[in-house]
Amino acid sequence: MNEVIGDILPLALGVAISPIPIIAAILMLLSPRARGTSLGFLAGWVVGIAVAVTVFTLLASVIPEQDPEASTPVAGTVKILLGLLLLFLALRQWRGRPKPGETAALPKWMEAIGEMTAGRAFLLAFALAAINPKNLIMAAGAGVLIGSAGEGAGGSTVAIAVFTVLAASSVAIPVVAYLLASERMSAPLESLRRWLVDHNAAVMAVLLLVIGVVMIGKGIGSF
Repeated sequence: MNEVIGDILPLALGVAISPIPIIAAILMLLSPRARGTSLGFLAGWVVGIAVAVTVFTLLASVIPEQDPEASTPVAGTVKILLGLLLLFLALRQWRGRPKPGETAALPKWMEAIGEMTAGRAFLLAFALAAINPKNLIMAAGAGVLIGSAGEGAGGSTVAIAVFTVLAASSVAIPVVAYLLASERMSAPLESLRRWLVDHNAAVMAVLLLVIGVVMIGKGIGSF
């Protein structure tokens, strides 16, 4: 169990540090409907992460069990392919980063965040967690690691819970902090938002590169 949790930590960190959902959550916290939309967004983010990693865990668990000392070429191939996809996304992020003096472009849907309801915020967060390609690939990687580890239903449930909590923490922390001390958190949240907007592409490129290399290494080790 400890080995599985150790393996999924980089992937959980990759989801947690993804700047776009953090920026979206901060914009909601600075909007007129801060409480309702931010709680809806947090709920959708948690559910989306949990659903994505659970689905891939179940899919990976149908891979025939083998001797623990034997190679697992199917799982290894899947890990290598996921790692290569992450490296491809890292290259795209790096090449798409703003040049010196340019303003970083954000998704157009962020302009409508101030008018969102809690329900729409939930759906948006669920889509970002469970459908967005970068997060989906990392959830798939975690699911493959958990499902192919042979830990049984109990162990897999614990690993999924750990992954979900860690991956969702970067959105949960600012939401909870704002709800507990809204007046004091406004200025720090705005500063964090500006920094994430400026460095979004570079942060994600480096993160995806590191996690992609780790996944490829795990895949090679499965043969």
